[in-house]
Amino acid sequence: MINNGYTDEQLIELVHENSEEAKTMLFDKYKDKIDFLLRKYSKVSRNLGVDMKDLKQEALVGFTDAILNYSSCRDASLSTFICLCVERKIKKVCIKAGTNKNRTINDALSLEYFYEDIDTSLKELIEDSSSDPLNKIEEQESYEELLTKIKSSLTDTENEVFELLIIGLNYRDIAEILDKENKQIDNAIQRIKTKIKKILENREN
Repeated sequence: MINNGYTDEQLIELVHENSEEAKTMLFDKYKDKIDFLLRKYSKVSRNLGVDMKDLKQEALVGFTDAILNYSSCRDASLSTFICLCVERKIKKVCIKAGTNKNRTINDALSLEYFYEDIDTSLKELIEDSSSDPLNKIEEQESYEELLTKIKSSLTDTENEVFELLIIGLNYRDIAEILDKENKQIDNAIQRIKTKIKKILENREN
């Protein structure tokens, strides 16, 4: 049996020697941090329809990756490295779920779909106050085709924000998933709105 007085570095060495006991001791030591990260993303995961069992499983994968790949030569402590690896896994699950959910509901949404976070519908989001080109758009192209045009005009970051926005997440949840400041997400939403309006203006010209 391993003595509880072992340091993290010593336990990591034992893990690298395939000691399950050392792995269990490290997990018990950092379980609270892993649980904290799971609670942090619990609301977002529920909104995205992610099963908490799946989220916990990915968190455990992140923990295992951390202790197998950690080296004392790293600048970060083992605690920090575990948190980084676990949170990265959780975020990937949320982003993937958001993308899949977006694909699933695209056809079901309409121009009247209401986005609570920005207190507007898609129609209101994209329409130009000086004209109303939506009648022509509704006649000429489907909602899916409109989304394709919108997404092709956005940067990678703006597309990430748009895909999470369109499934109903608020800017705080989006900021948390993408690891950005709330203000950065708000600015991205404003740029998205501007680009969408420009698409409609160009179609009118």
